[in-house]
Amino acid sequence: MKTLTLMRHAKSSWKDAGLNDLDRPLIQKGLSRTRLIIDHLKDKDFNPEYIITSNAVRAMETARIMAHAFGIAEEFVRVEKLMYTADADNFYDHCFDLPEKVTHTLIVGHNPAITNFINFFLKQKIDYLPTSGIVRIDFSTDKWEDIPISGGKVSLMVYPKMLK
Repeated sequence: MKTLTLMRHAKSSWKDAGLNDLDRPLIQKGLSRTRLIIDHLKDKDFNPEYIITSNAVRAMETARIMAHAFGIAEEFVRVEKLMYTADADNFYDHCFDLPEKVTHTLIVGHNPAITNFINFFLKQKIDYLPTSGIVRIDFSTDKWEDIPISGGKVSLMVYPKMLK
């Protein structure tokens, strides 16, 4: 089985209107909400081995927090520039060259692409995945290249407001 978890980056700052969108940092509220998610996941057999993240500062910061929380070494965190502008189909593309020994990958990215991708697997569609939200999808295959045809099933969906 291969598992793909999608996470929308933590809440970020809009304080500096002149700041490039790629450079927006996380805010304290985003950090707190991500900690809430991490604490919840520690009780849910959540064990990603690899992280793919957008190159936006807010996504990279979120990925670093998740890597630290789940003991993922820096060499297993891959920054993908194209993840910033990805569409739903691109999520598969980023998985095709993952090492086969990796069974669980976390992708940290942005809406609307994350929401569009996870809606392929949800019976009841959602309008958007909130910041720090997580959706885990399990695929009945042992090869990353086969995940698009292996019928993924959502096994976990959680976001901060669900935990308060």
